[in-house]
Amino acid sequence: MSQSSLIWHNGQLKPWAEATVHVSAHALHYGSSVFEGERVYATPEGPAYFRLADHTRRLFESARLYEIDIGYSEAEINAACMELIAANRMQSAYVRPIVFRGAGGLGVIPSKGSPVEVSIMALEWGAYLGDAINDGADVCVSSWNRPAPNTIPSWAKAGGNYLSSQLIGFEAQRGGYAEGIALGTNGLLSEGAGENLFLVRKGKLYTPTTSAGILAGITRDTVITLAGDLGLEVEERDLPREALYTSDEVFMTGTAAEITPVRSVDRKPVGSGRPGPLTRALQKAFFGLFDGSTTDTRGWLEPVSSGLGGHGRPSLAVDPGQGRTPQAEPRADVEAAA
Repeated sequence: MSQSSLIWHNGQLKPWAEATVHVSAHALHYGSSVFEGERVYATPEGPAYFRLADHTRRLFESARLYEIDIGYSEAEINAACMELIAANRMQSAYVRPIVFRGAGGLGVIPSKGSPVEVSIMALEWGAYLGDAINDGADVCVSSWNRPAPNTIPSWAKAGGNYLSSQLIGFEAQRGGYAEGIALGTNGLLSEGAGENLFLVRKGKLYTPTTSAGILAGITRDTVITLAGDLGLEVEERDLPREALYTSDEVFMTGTAAEITPVRSVDRKPVGSGRPGPLTRALQKAFFGLFDGSTTDTRGWLEPVSSGLGGHGRPSLAVDPGQGRTPQAEPRADVEAAA
């Protein structure tokens, strides 16, 4: 990854090194953050966000689940995302908006009126799993399960949820794998450490349901939609572990991973051991959205220029203090941690 020069932080563009947070921030201690991962692609018409509005909507849904008041509207966050790419003069990027509870006490339950901070950063980031996007990834089934239903909401893209992903990923790396796949507490397939999962059997796509402890991925939804355009049937259903070993093709999806084929699971080859034809067809349709070979009939691409005014400023002005609790100075008498 290569960082950009500017970060959008609490309503202002700041040099990367100046967008800092105090060590007493609630999110650092308790994981009280929600975030998104978004991509800007270089298209023939210039840089464009992919499904920006959908990502921002999910950011607000995640915040609502954890009772975090973002303090900006969805339109303001979208405008800030546009402004950041234009200010950094980037043609493509991975973009990370994050909303988190700041410095305002160390109790597990944040004190009333404690501050909420909002940052958006942009980086140059290629394929998440490297050459696997072309050659296929070697993955394993992890010994770690995803949290059970009614423990933490899997639909929320929250910082604390990714402690589970770290355990899955560390275990996979120690075993020499590119990624790990988690089961749910019922022993059925859930998702990868940071990706949704698709299996292909006899020309039909299967994917775990959104009740399987997974994040309801936007790229997952994109693949289901594109599969319909290609005349492919997709079934969301419970899937046993052995389905991984008997499928013709397996691939993983996510904003960072995009569409990444899986060539082996637990050192057992998937199908021929090479990315299969349906995976390739879906990759072609997906990446075609960005080079123009797939028509964007759903308005998924949002050109950066369309979100800016005539002078390179956001079309909707962002007031740094509007609707927010000002950042509090660190307190000397912070509450004892529970």
